[in-house]
Amino acid sequence: MIYDVHSHTWRYPDHFTETFRQQAVRMRGHELDWTTEFSKYRTTAQTADHQIKTVIFGGKARLAGLWVPDRYVAEYCREDPEHMIPFLSLDPTQAGWRDEMVEGHQDLGMKGIKIMPMYAGFYPQDAEIDDLWSYAVVHNLPVLLHTGTTFVDQAPLDCTLPRHLDTVAIKYPDCKIIMAHLGHPYEGETVAVIRKHPNVYADISALHYRPFQLYHSLMLVQEYGVWNKLLFGTDYPVTTVDDSIRDLRSSNNMLEGTALPRLNMDEMEKMIYRDAGGILGI
Repeated sequence: MIYDVHSHTWRYPDHFTETFRQQAVRMRGHELDWTTEFSKYRTTAQTADHQIKTVIFGGKARLAGLWVPDRYVAEYCREDPEHMIPFLSLDPTQAGWRDEMVEGHQDLGMKGIKIMPMYAGFYPQDAEIDDLWSYAVVHNLPVLLHTGTTFVDQAPLDCTLPRHLDTVAIKYPDCKIIMAHLGHPYEGETVAVIRKHPNVYADISALHYRPFQLYHSLMLVQEYGVWNKLLFGTDYPVTTVDDSIRDLRSSNNMLEGTALPRLNMDEMEKMIYRDAGGILGI
């Protein structure tokens, strides 16, 4: 069984502002088709031989121009509840977020929380969102948050620095926290935080198409001995299960003819097949 802990659904382009779409061109130099269909997702997960469970969320960040209602995500996940695990999304800068949190969890049955501090313009350690972390602890909801880079002009990079999660993890040691994208390009900070805190993990979504950065990031993980704190994720529809696994497994190929150290492929396979469901309680 493979767990993909980082996948999206939304109605594209309706759930995005025009400004967001224009700025997103910076990702690849052209506008991507971000249409999401779970049947299409499954066809790009042949590596898993259909033995895959997928965490799915939308995203809420009024500042950046992204807003996917939780009900849309919940209805999408009803298509295949055996394999789809819905997470609710919150933007704590907007009125009513506490009510949305309760509704998403208790009325819609969502299994975790996704937040986007940089895209929404807040710090995860702000006292104003203590209710979010407290609720997550009481109800055993894992919290996955964006860490790392962005293409959005108005999104403050400082809000996304992995070091901020150190404060949160100290205050809420019983909350399972997942730092998305290994915090790239701040992987060193991410490694420091996940090594220090038993309750904090990182996913490796959307790293594989930058091969040297992927190698460098995972070598930091290897040298600091935290392979066990990594979870597999894709960032679908930005990329796919098959493409991600192919490039993870071939990440040593570019080192041929060099004396550079190799990534441990046994640890790589353990990461790909890690039981994120058991770890996160989902």
